[in-house]
Amino acid sequence: MKNPKRARKILFISLLVLISILVILQTANVVWNTTDPSRTCASCHEIRNSYEQWTLSAHRGFDCKTCHGTALSNGMHSLKEKASMLSRHYRGNPVTDIRMDEKQVEKMVPLCAGCHQNEFAKWMTGGHSMRFSDVFLNKEQNRKEPANEHCLRCHGMFYEGSVNALVFPLDTAGPWKIISPEHKSRYAIPCLACHSIHTPGQVSNPPDYANPDQKAYKQPLPYPKAGFYEPYEKTFFRADRLPALQTWQKDRKIFVTEDPLARICSQCHAPDAFHQAGTSDDKTPMGVHEGLSCMSCHQPHTNDAMGTCKNCHPAFSNCGQDVEKMNTTFFNPDSPNDIHTVSCTDCHPGFIRTPPKPPSTN
Repeated sequence: MKNPKRARKILFISLLVLISILVILQTANVVWNTTDPSRTCASCHEIRNSYEQWTLSAHRGFDCKTCHGTALSNGMHSLKEKASMLSRHYRGNPVTDIRMDEKQVEKMVPLCAGCHQNEFAKWMTGGHSMRFSDVFLNKEQNRKEPANEHCLRCHGMFYEGSVNALVFPLDTAGPWKIISPEHKSRYAIPCLACHSIHTPGQVSNPPDYANPDQKAYKQPLPYPKAGFYEPYEKTFFRADRLPALQTWQKDRKIFVTEDPLARICSQCHAPDAFHQAGTSDDKTPMGVHEGLSCMSCHQPHTNDAMGTCKNCHPAFSNCGQDVEKMNTTFFNPDSPNDIHTVSCTDCHPGFIRTPPKPPSTN
């Protein structure tokens, strides 16, 4: 440039304008992220419903960005999403149902673990921390039955594609492979499958010990802390709003626990279309354990049931045998006597037992 002095002046002004823009953006970002959500995120009526649910939840002490990040921290995907929402809003076709996509659900797992470290560690040791490769590359299962769309209801609630785009081939011969590389290590049953951050709930507080009406046994049952995400409805249902299991042993209706948490288990561990107990993946307690809740034996996150027999049984049964060493699947997985359905007659063929009548509902 022929005039160096003029060039320096233009450069100085350009830098000053750039710094001013950055200061304004940073200030706006700070103000946006420190202002009450009702005046920022929730001022958009499309988000209002989620915001109102959050104000009633146990997570209401955390602001939105703690779990969802900001428009800038989530990169181009978030910016495109927000721009699309604004465009639809002003075109008169607003988004009426805000949902996280599959990748966002996956990102929630480490965020949940950040606070719920103990629960996450237990979940990792249990059967529900399986990844897509553990499910759809399972040779034993695939040789029995080819993968199909119904598998995704329990083993991929948030998966957004078809099973044809997930695993190949869909047969019992194999060899099988996961088509999408990112799904090999993705969790098939993430935290949000059973938990919803916006579910109404109370923060734990100690009772007023001076008030006799606040004794533990007089307290009302709290809202269930878990539920089930129904992929076909794309809706999370709290446990007490799930339908109670109806199941039969031939023509006899089985007495099923009223524990709402057991209804979550029965969404996946369910009987066949004829509701016959013990069919398909059903684990409804029958025989000597009829009426028990899944939670009576299984830990909620690890699914571990070892050592639970002694919670109800003495060291030795009426037979004089250690209940943990009886011929059941608790002692030996290959036993013909499933611990979920074992009855007295399995070991005592001549024993006659009249099933108890279920309690009156009147």
